[in-house]
Amino acid sequence: MTYSILPSILAADVTRLGDEVDAVMSAGADFIHFDVMDNHYVPNLTFGSMFCSALIKRFPALPIDVHLMVQPVDSLIEGFAKAGAQRISIHPDAAVHLDRSLQFIKNSGCKAGLAFNPATAIDSLEWCAYHLDFVLVMTVNPGFGGQQLIPEVINKITKIRDFYPHLDICVDGGVTIKNIGKLAQAGANQFVAGSAIFNSSNYTDTITNMRAQLANI
Repeated sequence: MTYSILPSILAADVTRLGDEVDAVMSAGADFIHFDVMDNHYVPNLTFGSMFCSALIKRFPALPIDVHLMVQPVDSLIEGFAKAGAQRISIHPDAAVHLDRSLQFIKNSGCKAGLAFNPATAIDSLEWCAYHLDFVLVMTVNPGFGGQQLIPEVINKITKIRDFYPHLDICVDGGVTIKNIGKLAQAGANQFVAGSAIFNSSNYTDTITNMRAQLANI
């Protein structure tokens, strides 16, 4: 299985964001992850599409993964797709017409993901899996960085892997060197990590150690 590590810039030093992005990509990251929050769907306010556009301008080949924790979603899907995002994930309870919004992501030239909060059932996957490239499993409640992973949610990863083996499964929330192996054993193959990487003293060592844990699966 191919594993990917996606540092979340929510934990980066935004006063020197370009340098931070350059550093983690040089350290071996696969994507830059945008946690987009609107102070409506979640109690925080973060990045707009202009951040994505600015980074693409500086790093034209930068692979950007956008997690929209917003409501409504369609206008921001369009904004981030035009800004250069490669992947966009949305929450089923944040879209008025989920199928249409997922179609919109695909028609915009991006890979489509469906994000599930810890207590959100995965029933909607049955009716829209044909649109999806990946599933994003939140292992913390959305809205804030630096939270502890909720271990009870790990079973959701296994359930999705069992029923939808063709989909990539991305885990977002509390991912560390210590638990990344367990998450991979449960069925995840993509890992969003914010504080674990950006709060470390050496990004290369941290990402290398994460990959070492994955190599043992």
